[in-house]
Amino acid sequence: MKIPVGILGATGSVGQQFIHLLRDHPWFDITALAASERSAGKKYKEAANWFLSSPMPESVGNMEIGMCEPNLPCRIVFSGLDASVAGDIETDFARAGYIVISNARNHRFDEDVPLLIPDVNDTHLALKNKQKYGRGCIVTNPNCSTIGLTIAMKPLYDRFGIESLHVVTFQALSGAGYPGVSSLDIIDNVIPYISGEEEKIQKETKKILGTLEENRIRPADIKISAQCNRVAVTDGHLECVSIKLREKASESDIIDAWKTYTAKPQELALPMAPLKPIHFFDEPAYPQPKLHRNLDKGMAVSVGRLQKCPVLDYKFVLLSHNTIRGAAGTAILIGEMMSREIGIRNSEF
Repeated sequence: MKIPVGILGATGSVGQQFIHLLRDHPWFDITALAASERSAGKKYKEAANWFLSSPMPESVGNMEIGMCEPNLPCRIVFSGLDASVAGDIETDFARAGYIVISNARNHRFDEDVPLLIPDVNDTHLALKNKQKYGRGCIVTNPNCSTIGLTIAMKPLYDRFGIESLHVVTFQALSGAGYPGVSSLDIIDNVIPYISGEEEKIQKETKKILGTLEENRIRPADIKISAQCNRVAVTDGHLECVSIKLREKASESDIIDAWKTYTAKPQELALPMAPLKPIHFFDEPAYPQPKLHRNLDKGMAVSVGRLQKCPVLDYKFVLLSHNTIRGAAGTAILIGEMMSREIGIRNSEF
């Protein structure tokens, strides 16, 4: 019997990706959809402007949308809520005993809330035990651009240490939600500003790579500088990275660290986990969004263009799917790991 789950903010871009990825999930079954007052009471197919290339699942299309209130027939809720409303709603659900796995930024820097990428810092999940919600809890995943960057950094950080890094992002339109950026703004253009994005990368990466202490995370000691751009690509964030390592490493050492890296999701063979978190390409013009964003269920991070950097030590390019690996897919992976690690059972519902 599958574990029943709900989706908060079900009509939005991240909510739709949750529905798409959970439609045939072997462990989870969507039993509740919730959205704003204007959508509540309607069938999902009447309220949602479905814009994914895959068809809307018929079973979901006929479900009635509820309010974002903690009376849903499930215990796990995946939150795709906008940050303007997510904070209080997610807290209410946690207090009512729900496990809240959130894509919103509101609780990411609460001291007792894990900011989690299961392939990177699964041990930080223990932080939720410090929360005061009884059977409930809140766990967050990071910003979309942070996730791809941090996965690529993790094996290098573990093996060589990282003193500093500079990253320039070229971020897809889907990261702005729907309807997103005006066509007149983005056609024949690049927008060199995404509100709050640079600060998120610089702060979140340090928490994710930080050390779990008794009651908090001690942030990693890395200098990080980020510049973010919006580009006319549908899906897939491309990032150009330069790093300074704490220990000397050859190009072959770095490539080996990427190619051999595995983590808890691979050990547990979780359904949403990529077979390999990182794919390295020797081809000089790879990775590219059109070619590589859907690699390994859209959950792999593609890396290429590794070169020596005349300013720092090395530079390279990485790519990740921003609404799958960078949002709903990582949240689902968190749910899978929690289901396996802490033994969520159907008897609890």
